Amino acid sequence: MIKTTSQANIAPIAFAQVSRDLALLTKSRLSLSVVFSSIAGYILGSEVVVIQELVLLIVGGYGVAGAANAFNQIIERDLDAKMLRTQNRPLPSGRMKVGSAFLWACMFAIIGLVALYVINPKTSMFAAISMFLYTSVYTPLKSKTALAVFVGAFPGAIPFMLGWVAATGSFGLEAGTLFMIQFFWQFPHFWAIGWMMYDDYALAGINMLPTGKKDRGTALQVILYTLWTIAISVTPALGITGELSLSLVAAILVALCGLFMLVAAMRLFQKRDTASAKRLLLISIAYISAIQIIYVIDKLL
Repeated sequence: MIKTTSQANIAPIAFAQVSRDLALLTKSRLSLSVVFSSIAGYILGSEVVVIQELVLLIVGGYGVAGAANAFNQIIERDLDAKMLRTQNRPLPSGRMKVGSAFLWACMFAIIGLVALYVINPKTSMFAAISMFLYTSVYTPLKSKTALAVFVGAFPGAIPFMLGWVAATGSFGLEAGTLFMIQFFWQFPHFWAIGWMMYDDYALAGINMLPTGKKDRGTALQVILYTLWTIAISVTPALGITGELSLSLVAAILVALCGLFMLVAAMRLFQKRDTASAKRLLLISIAYISAIQIIYVIDKLL
């Protein structure tokens, strides 16, 4: 049988669509940011970078994060259908069935947890805890209370310290410090998202802001948690965080990065508009990436 040109193009087009849907299902950009944080933590904790472990961490980190995001979308598919930002995701759009999404989620979870277990069991355990909290606690709470942000900050803070645990096989003061940095950072970051998407979230009955409103109270809490984030981020320079240290120069650079974030938070307090929330969101993303890079470079120099 001779295939027509249109028939010959069907397979590549279908493959491309499946790839795009898998990227959306696993929230590829978010999952890659998880991997980035884990790699930074691994380099900070390792005496010698073992390429095989690094590859397993990348595969495992993406697998677990992707699975958590996929399970999240299965649970929230009806809510996603109500919001303009999420209507085109594979499940609410109808391009993917729930059964298929569930199988993909399970496959990513198994691959991820096994890969991390090969590194060491403790890494796999923390990853499993993160996936459970994100899927089974944070996700159901989102539509019920703004305290979901607090709960979600726990799994969200695990990636940075997960890399340290992967490198050392232990959880101590150092890993706890990395955890706390990303834990407190979650609040201004997600409140900026909640402020930006306030109207869209309202369509699904979700409110992520601590006061429930885009008001001075919420903006003030953003400032306070930003200050906590900066303070904890420079703590390793004091020599009280075990093997995790930071030079004076690096601490100054981290503080300067924090200053940009603090100015953005104060601008939100003054303006209380969407543009300021978006600016804070972008700066918060840049902040966490920048300080992780500074930490790594400081260790390597």
